[in-house]
Amino acid sequence: MNYIELKFSINPQTPFQDILIAELAEIGFESFEETKDGLLAYIQEHAFDEKKLSNLDILNNALVKISYSVKQIPAQNWNAVWESNYNSVLIDERCYIRAPFHPSKPDVEFELLIEPQMSFGTAHHETTSNMISLLLNEDVAGKSFLDMGCGTAVLAILAYKKGASPIFAIDNDEWAYRNSIDNIAKNNIQDIQVFQGDAALLAGKSFDIIFANINKNILLSDMNIYSQSLNKNGKLFMSGFYRNDLKDISEKAAQLGLEYSTHIVDNEWVAAMYTKI
Repeated sequence: MNYIELKFSINPQTPFQDILIAELAEIGFESFEETKDGLLAYIQEHAFDEKKLSNLDILNNALVKISYSVKQIPAQNWNAVWESNYNSVLIDERCYIRAPFHPSKPDVEFELLIEPQMSFGTAHHETTSNMISLLLNEDVAGKSFLDMGCGTAVLAILAYKKGASPIFAIDNDEWAYRNSIDNIAKNNIQDIQVFQGDAALLAGKSFDIIFANINKNILLSDMNIYSQSLNKNGKLFMSGFYRNDLKDISEKAAQLGLEYSTHIVDNEWVAAMYTKI
């Protein structure tokens, strides 16, 4: 499977780099790497549509100057690309996320082994790190747990280490699905069930806790299904949207009987928690 790499130059970078990431995610880009001058973005070759790209609002915004180049990345080279740029991450001094080529940190409370490959969810992005912070402070022991849009399954793996059970992880991307299975095995876990698909897979299932780290449009579209799949007093955690989108997310949640509890913000990216009343 070949991928396309787009190398963006962005001037000024703030706040337009994050806006570009959000808009690229809407048209199928899966992974991002911030650079000194802008951004690297990756998408499967068959999904790349330059017409959709040229129609992005951010590329036609007079307040920012954005240029880009396009390069094909053979799939077999992807791990080498990641290993040359991928750093370990420590969240809240409690959760250490590393690849196999990083040294272990046995003194930390939770250590997760994540091989990034092509999947989103390495904890480098604010959406994932925000969700990890919320999960670290949530009592999930003995509770059923769903990691929706699981990417690398980093949230499902942390939930397992905190005692959640049973655990489901779902992603619609084949690479993320396979990567999740690999990461779960690397952490010597057998009790996380992984599925490839979307919210339609939730029919007939119920959970005490749902984490959905996707994007605003999908969250708004699928929130009704998430609500139906939550047990009474269950909690829904959502991320993948900006601070100025929180009002829309919270209004939709309220319509579905989901009561706002709290949220955290990092670099304008939000992770929020709601409780089913």
